[in-house]
Amino acid sequence: MIYYAEVECIMYEGHSLKEKRSIIRRLLARLKQDLNVAAGELDYHDLWQRTKIGIVTLSNEKSHAEKVIQEALRIVDTFAELERTITNVEEL
Repeated sequence: MIYYAEVECIMYEGHSLKEKRSIIRRLLARLKQDLNVAAGELDYHDLWQRTKIGIVTLSNEKSHAEKVIQEALRIVDTFAELERTITNVEEL
């Protein structure tokens, strides 16, 4: 079972691409370390107040994959620098 989430976020606090990349690096590292998911920035590379992140997990059980994606979204929400705006979750 493959579950995939696309998460668009707005960053109000960042004032440069350098700050944005720092926040994104910390978020991606935490997702990979805590949940062992594949994650990366998908879009808006040149905009310092906006990002789109893709998160993918693979599991034998649908319920486990759903729980991992929900936990990943919770981790995204814990970052005070980000506001999650649009979230799309798909089963592939």
